[in-house]
Amino acid sequence: MYKLRSIKKMLLAQSFDMGGFPIRQPLPAPGVDQIDPFLLLHHARLQVDAKLPVLEQGVGPHPHRGFSPVTYLFEGGVHHRDSTGNNSIIYAGGVQWMNAGSGLVHSERPPQDIAQHGGVQELIQLWINTPAKHKMDNPAYLPVAAEDMPLLVLPDGNSTIRIVSGEQGGIKGAIEHIFPVQSYMAQFTAGASFQFTLPATQNALIYILQGKLKIISEVEETAGTYQAVWFHPDGDTVQVNALEDTRFLVLAAEPLLEPVVARGPFVMNTREQLIDAFEDFHSGKMGELHEI
Repeated sequence: MYKLRSIKKMLLAQSFDMGGFPIRQPLPAPGVDQIDPFLLLHHARLQVDAKLPVLEQGVGPHPHRGFSPVTYLFEGGVHHRDSTGNNSIIYAGGVQWMNAGSGLVHSERPPQDIAQHGGVQELIQLWINTPAKHKMDNPAYLPVAAEDMPLLVLPDGNSTIRIVSGEQGGIKGAIEHIFPVQSYMAQFTAGASFQFTLPATQNALIYILQGKLKIISEVEETAGTYQAVWFHPDGDTVQVNALEDTRFLVLAAEPLLEPVVARGPFVMNTREQLIDAFEDFHSGKMGELHEI
């Protein structure tokens, strides 16, 4: 017998300017530093400037250590390059999953053919904390194209759930993380309904890029565009009904329950580890990235 989760808090994604990029940020939010192990969620929809070279747009080389920055592509494409030699492009419906581990330098640019894909990038970048015992693992990068992403099609034939990681509806995800993480890219037509199995031991949230969902529980609530819904750990099921055509991201994972000491691009467990990260980056231990 399943039990529906109730809503703990609704978070509105605030508008921010991140180094010249307009983004929406529902996490962190006032009073909510993290939803363990999820540290940060940025939603961006950017118009690429056709008059500028792509290497002058996007996000240039920068380092990371101690967490997994994951990019979900909803429109357009992203060209990833990093100091370990990875070089790949993922388009709409695909995901770039990177475990920064002990550290690397990477960039995220529009692809050269972005104009052929509408000239717009819409993406979500999610930061997932890494357990202390894995923070200094070797970096790893896994790109998954849309055509390689397992797809669950709802009975209406139009509503879909891309199974990125975890398992839903008997379908296993394309990516196996170093600890249990469920993430699903959903696109529902108005009237579609689904029950997501999200065990009560996992922290869970939904972020709505566009549209409107009714969350079914003892007290029904409605959430819309740019809202994140954070659930209580009081059940094993989240049921949603699409009140209009809706795109959303579903996330759930076991909390790490570990200290977080973060600054800029590094997420560690102690201040000393954070200092080491900055020193290692400046001394070149995370490698160099020369974009071509």
